Amino acid sequence: MIEIDLKDKRVLVTGGSQGIGADICRKMAACGADVFINYNRNGQKAEELAREIEAAYNVKTGIAGADVSDSAQVKAMFLKMDKELGGIDILVNNAGIENVVHVLDMEEDVWDKIMNVNLKGPFLCSKEAGKRMEKTGGGVIINISSIHDTVPRKGLIHYCSAKGGLKMFSKCLSLELAESNIRVVSIAPGAITTEMNREEIAEFGKEKFENWIPQGRIGNVGDVAHTVAFMASELGDYVNGTDIYIDGAYMNHTIQYDPRPERKNK
Repeated sequence: MIEIDLKDKRVLVTGGSQGIGADICRKMAACGADVFINYNRNGQKAEELAREIEAAYNVKTGIAGADVSDSAQVKAMFLKMDKELGGIDILVNNAGIENVVHVLDMEEDVWDKIMNVNLKGPFLCSKEAGKRMEKTGGGVIINISSIHDTVPRKGLIHYCSAKGGLKMFSKCLSLELAESNIRVVSIAPGAITTEMNREEIAEFGKEKFENWIPQGRIGNVGDVAHTVAFMASELGDYVNGTDIYIDGAYMNHTIQYDPRPERKNK
């Protein structure tokens, strides 16, 4: 069994108080890392998660409320992490938002908000993290994207555009920061069940997803968290500027009819 070792590493997870972000925090702590949890609105959830992690894994934690699209708040968050954990080795740009709107009904402020959180946020956080990592000999930046950085979807033109931008941002960032020993990886989940979308998936029809996804199941937050931990560790040391899709082959299943003849001697 491969052991992922993140002992003595300091990790910041944006949007880390719930959903995929919370499980990433747990997994990183389980691998020995100290974890700094960013949240935007729900400080209580972040506090509860920090207490849970400290009790379960005997690591240090910290929390900071910050809108990742606001440069002043981002700078203040990193200064707080400097003070409480002494720096940063791994940044996970996980914070993201989406809503479904017909393009012809979309107001400018809706477009701007999605772009600001999903694309500007990773830029601001990566800039602050990169400056610190450069001084301390390197680090890892992981951007949580989506299969919709490649796959278009009705009602999500703003979200898909932001994630498409994040994909190229990750590639450009890997080129610029490689000389500072900073790796950059984009991790793009497909359909993932979280506490926030569980009811929506059930209402839409869980079996529909299971039929669409070749692997036959919807992903879970652990599928993403395990991959993030692996990529953040020395085990992923030569993976840089790469897009990793976690979707059970969902995005490869555009052609869903099966023209193959019946197998012989099965």
